Amino acid sequence: MTLTTTHIEELLEKCRQGDERAQMKIYNKYAKAMYNVALRIVKDTAEAEDIMQECFLKAFEKLDSFEGNSTFGAWLKKIVVNQSISVYNKNTKYKEVQFDEQFKHAADEANGVILDEDEQNSKVRKILKAMESLKENYRMALTLHLIEGYDYEEICDILNITYANCRTTISRAKESLRTKLLSYEN
Repeated sequence: MTLTTTHIEELLEKCRQGDERAQMKIYNKYAKAMYNVALRIVKDTAEAEDIMQECFLKAFEKLDSFEGNSTFGAWLKKIVVNQSISVYNKNTKYKEVQFDEQFKHAADEANGVILDEDEQNSKVRKILKAMESLKENYRMALTLHLIEGYDYEEICDILNITYANCRTTISRAKESLRTKLLSYEN
C-alpha cells in the first residue's frame, strides 16, 4: 500500500494530536531515505542513525511549524541535511582522520557497501571514489546538487553562500570530478 498525499496529511494531523501509531507510520515511510541523506553527508553509520532519530524527534516536536508549502518529506529532508552538515562541520573541526586504502574493504563492509564486480558497479565505485577525493566544499555541493536534487538557491541557503559562489563551486566541483574520473581511466 502506498501512502497518498491525503493519507500523509491525515497521519500528520494525527501526529499533531500525539498519536504514536501515526508517528510510527510516518517514521517507517521516511526513515530509510533520511538515514541515507545523513549518511552521505556525515559518512558514519552510527552518526547518521543518531541524526535521523534526532531529526524525527525535532520534526514531531515542531510539526505545528510545518505549513505545507512543500511536501512533508522535503521539509523533513531539509531538517536532516541541515543537522547533518552541522554535525559534520562540528566533527571535522576537531578531528581529521587520514583514510588508509588497506582498510577500504573493511570500511565498505561496515557501512553495508558490498558491491558486485560487474562493470556498472565498477563505474559507480570509481565515481564515489572520485567524489570522496574532492575538496570538502566541492563534495558537499555536488552531493546536495546531484544526489539530493537541491537547486542552486536551496544549496545557497543550506551552505550559507552566495548564488554566484554556489554556481562557481558546483562548476569547479564538476570539472574536478571529471578530471579525477579521466585520471582513473588512464
